[in-house]
Amino acid sequence: MTVTLIFLAVIMVTVIVWLLRQTLNVQPWVSDAAADAVSGASLPTHTKTIGLTTFLAVATSLFALFVSAYTLRMQMVDWRPLPEPNLLWINTGFLVLASVAYQWTRGRAIKGHNSAVKIGLLVSGILSILFLVGQLIAWRELSGAGYYLSSNPANAFFYLLTAVHGIHLLGGLYVWARSTVKAWFGVDTEAVRLSIELCTVYWHFLLLVWVVLFGLLLAT
Repeated sequence: MTVTLIFLAVIMVTVIVWLLRQTLNVQPWVSDAAADAVSGASLPTHTKTIGLTTFLAVATSLFALFVSAYTLRMQMVDWRPLPEPNLLWINTGFLVLASVAYQWTRGRAIKGHNSAVKIGLLVSGILSILFLVGQLIAWRELSGAGYYLSSNPANAFFYLLTAVHGIHLLGGLYVWARSTVKAWFGVDTEAVRLSIELCTVYWHFLLLVWVVLFGLLLAT
């Protein structure tokens, strides 16, 4: 257990440091073309940007409340931990690769490489869908082994946490689908660049949330 927690902590620290390095040059207060040409990383103060920032703040609060409720509920005598399927490790790998693929796609969008953006979006979406499919298979494995939603509080929390995270990813896939359709049907990369950048931030957020949730589930 200790080795697992240390491994997850290393992953989380690595991801956080990487994200910080990716965003150090972002200047949300500067959105002119000259600044973009120099840094290639400025994120304009667009209504979509403000909307995503607000949504992430709300989502963070929601997941924090769930984690708090989880840690409090597990201290009661009727708590019986369930064995997490090994498939969750593979699913985590899919989500990590999806986040990396989105970051790569963002880089190609900044440089105006239309063909690469199309491929990057496609790969990002496929990996994200594989993650969701894997989560559903993990649910079936647990229910097939007798770990039903109503069996005990630990089971209920597992299904709740993974379901809420999955719903957030489904919402992201809706935006991904719109961006992908535009990119594949002739819309210039610059027209979908903002959506790609925002989706990249969102996927990084979902990855961090999942690492926290997965670590919590493994630890308990």
